[in-house]
Amino acid sequence: MEIYLDNSATTKVCPEAVAAAVRAMEQEYGNAASLHRKGFLAEQEILSAKRSIAKAIACQPEELYFTSGATESNNWALIGAAMAHKRRGNRFITTTIEHASVLHTMDYLESQGFEVVRVSPNADGNFDPQMFADAVNDRTILVSCMLVNNETGLRLPVEAIAKAVKRKNSETLMHTDAVQGFLKLPFRVKNTGIDLLSASGHKVYAPKGIGILYRRKGVRILPLLHGGEQQNGERPGTDNVPLIAAFGAAVEAYFPHQRAYLDQYTALCSRLCGRLAEIPGVSIHHDAERMVPYILNISCERLRSEVLMHYLEQAEIYVSSGSACARGEKSHVLRAMGLPDTEIDTALRISFSKDTTPEMVDAFADRLATAFTELEKIGR
Repeated sequence: MEIYLDNSATTKVCPEAVAAAVRAMEQEYGNAASLHRKGFLAEQEILSAKRSIAKAIACQPEELYFTSGATESNNWALIGAAMAHKRRGNRFITTTIEHASVLHTMDYLESQGFEVVRVSPNADGNFDPQMFADAVNDRTILVSCMLVNNETGLRLPVEAIAKAVKRKNSETLMHTDAVQGFLKLPFRVKNTGIDLLSASGHKVYAPKGIGILYRRKGVRILPLLHGGEQQNGERPGTDNVPLIAAFGAAVEAYFPHQRAYLDQYTALCSRLCGRLAEIPGVSIHHDAERMVPYILNISCERLRSEVLMHYLEQAEIYVSSGSACARGEKSHVLRAMGLPDTEIDTALRISFSKDTTPEMVDAFADRLATAFTELEKIGR
């Protein structure tokens, strides 16, 4: 039995998304910008997907822009804001645990003369909204804070942060990289103070290569790309109708069951934590009060992550050592949390999907328990 527990890296495309993409490729294959019937039908696919996604986060369809994924969305939100508001200010604020697409974009802005303030977690690994408000001044353009950390599952208090920031400077924009929370959490942008939100389709059972940027009505950012008039000229380029249709279909399929799936993840996480607590040498980096139940980070004493991952893979069990974008580098997230190198080097991330079963969780725990005996025998 294949046991895939790396759903924070990517998810298996759901049947509804596959069907929607195939339909768009075989039937609604027109260019959505064309003025004939085929173009109109393709455009309707886009509008339908926008309505589905807008419903899921409680925004207006016209506030959504399709991108190639959250990396583009994050770049557009940050660089677009910098270019649009550089006369007003030069300061950006973010956290030390963001995804690379935010951290590296902030590095780029810093190289262009902007000031970047990076907020670290406090002693208990959490973030106090006041920490962000204290960093805001009258020259602050934007604050970017992720909704859910992709390595630990920490749920950051973005709504409270946004309110604290806006109280300090109402003109400061609030951006959230919501990739690991989008659709999986009952999160709505309405009345949160969030101006910009990034999400990606392949984390929620849609294909890779499609994402969104939510931009609250009235918020000004400059486009990264220049060309045609697609998406009001803000994000030009021929619309990728098959991927857009698939994204909408994936959201349609998941959203009605959002609460049930969240309960499922909670039960799976509790079950796995109980099993792991019985294995000597396993440290569980999870706090149910502050972390989402579908991402679990652990460390396995004396067993290096890479070796353990390959050991599990031999039994067709797939997990990761952290962010798929890190490619083996030491986790900046776990370091920011204050974990020692011994725990960082032995960390595993387990992430659930709607298809994860208790039997899969038990099989993982059983295999992990044998790893301590078998790998230590051969000095690994």
